Amino acid sequence: MQVAAPHIDYKVLYEQSQFEIADLKHQLAQIKKMIFGSKHERFVASDNTGSLQLSLNLEAETIEQCKITDATKIEYIRTKTEVIENKKPHPGRMKLPEHLRRVTTILQPDTDVTNLKKIGEEITEILDWTPGEMFVKQYIRPKYVVPVSETNSTVLTASLPNRIVEKSMAAEGLLAQVIVDKYVDHLPLHRQLQRFQRAGVTIAQSTINGWVTLTLEQFLSLYELHKIQVLASYYLHADETTIKVLDRDKPGATHQGYYWLYHNSKDKIVLFDYRKGRSREGPNDILKDFKGFLQTDARPADASRTGICSLRRL
Repeated sequence: MQVAAPHIDYKVLYEQSQFEIADLKHQLAQIKKMIFGSKHERFVASDNTGSLQLSLNLEAETIEQCKITDATKIEYIRTKTEVIENKKPHPGRMKLPEHLRRVTTILQPDTDVTNLKKIGEEITEILDWTPGEMFVKQYIRPKYVVPVSETNSTVLTASLPNRIVEKSMAAEGLLAQVIVDKYVDHLPLHRQLQRFQRAGVTIAQSTINGWVTLTLEQFLSLYELHKIQVLASYYLHADETTIKVLDRDKPGATHQGYYWLYHNSKDKIVLFDYRKGRSREGPNDILKDFKGFLQTDARPADASRTGICSLRRL
C-alpha cells in the first residue's frame, strides 16, 4: 500500500522565512544600537565572571530589568535607566494599607522600547502626606420679589441650614478639627493659628477661643448622657489629679484645679469631673446616686477628708 506524501505549502514557508529574516534584521539593528549607540541607549549586563555580555534571553532564570531613577515630574514620564539584576522583595517591608488612595505615576525608560517584550512591572509604594486643606463653603441664595399688593412687595429667599455655632464663619468640619487637635492630639490653639497662618488664613486668638467655648457648650447634653452610663456601672475606680487652670479674672495667672476620674475598667469608659478642690463635696455630688463598688488608693487620712475608703460599696 502506497502512502501519499504530505502536501507542503512552500508559499507559506517562504512567507514565514521572510518574516523571520525581517525579525532577525531588527534584532541585529537593536544589538548594534545597544553596543555602538550613545551610553543611555545601551542595555549591557555583567555576568558572574565579570565579562560583559548582551542580555537578550528573556526566558532565563535571572532577568535583567530597568531600574528607574532621577524622576523629576509627577506624570507619565520617561526617565534615565540602569540595568540591574532582578531582586526579591525585601521580606521585612511593611505593606501599606489597601484602603489608602493610590496616586499612580507610570515611569518609562528614555530608551525606545517599542519592539521590546514586556515581562512584568516593578511596583514601588511610598507613603506620602498632603496637608489638610482649608476651603470656603459658599451658599448662594437667589432672592425673588413676591408681590403683596399693587403697591407693595416682599423678598423671598431660602433659609440657611442649621449650624452648631450660628453666625460664625467656621463650619462644622473646621470646628471638629480644632477640637480634635486640641483635646485629642494636644495641639494648643496658638499653634493651630500658626498653621492657619502658613496657609494664608489669619484668625484672631479671641475668635478661635470663642469657637471652642461655643462648640463645647453643645456637648453638655452628650456629657450628661455619658455620666449616666458611667455611673450605671457596677464597679468603678476613682482618683484625682491636679491641673493648672487659666484664670479669666487674673490674665496670665493660673490656679490649681483637680480632675476627678471615675473609670469603668470592664467597659473601658471614664468620666472626668473638674473641681476647684479635692474636698469630699466633689465625689459626694457625683456619686450620690451610684450603686456599686468603688475602689480608690486613698490612705486613711485621705479617706476621712474625702469620705472614700479603699474599697466600698455605695
